[in-house]
Amino acid sequence: MNEFLKIVRERRSADKFVENITIPREDFNEIFRDLSLAPSAFNLQHAKYYVIEDRELNEKVYEVAFKQYKIKTASATIIVTGDKNAYLSASKIYEGSMMLGMIDKTQYEIMINSIKNLYEGWGESFQHDEAIRNSCLSAMQFMLLAKNKDWDTCPMIYFEKDKIKELLNIPENEVPALMITMGKADTSSSKIRGYRKPADEFVKFY
Repeated sequence: MNEFLKIVRERRSADKFVENITIPREDFNEIFRDLSLAPSAFNLQHAKYYVIEDRELNEKVYEVAFKQYKIKTASATIIVTGDKNAYLSASKIYEGSMMLGMIDKTQYEIMINSIKNLYEGWGESFQHDEAIRNSCLSAMQFMLLAKNKDWDTCPMIYFEKDKIKELLNIPENEVPALMITMGKADTSSSKIRGYRKPADEFVKFY
């Protein structure tokens, strides 16, 4: 089995974590460096990450996430948001491509106008959905990269988004998409992996 398949097959959502373990900052730095390669629409890189290591702040997050135990034991709690206004950064992102000679000025202007017309033309609901879609693409890659460093994770959606935004001073244009708890899984009460549908139940070829 190659290393990638090993990571995919061994990554599981942790129900609880071994307490009082610190994730080295270097591990985070390497994960986020590689995460910058995650896919995003038009390379707009919608995802933002808020890493909570402080125990006092984490206790407040625990309260607004309906007191889920895994938050108490995790080494870090991470809020992943998507930027509804990511399209406004297109000029900065593509200016770099133009300066490197990857696109010319005409291609640059066409791309900027196309992105602006799409995001503004399709409106706020599209901008919101794009923020969620692209941040979740990034979050999945984050969890695989964490597993590659032997850290376990659990994606979570059960939290009060407005209160999380207030706690962390998250800007209005960012949508909290996921909470990820991270640490070393406590395997003392691990169960076998739950039922997985066979491919023919969720795949159709045309």
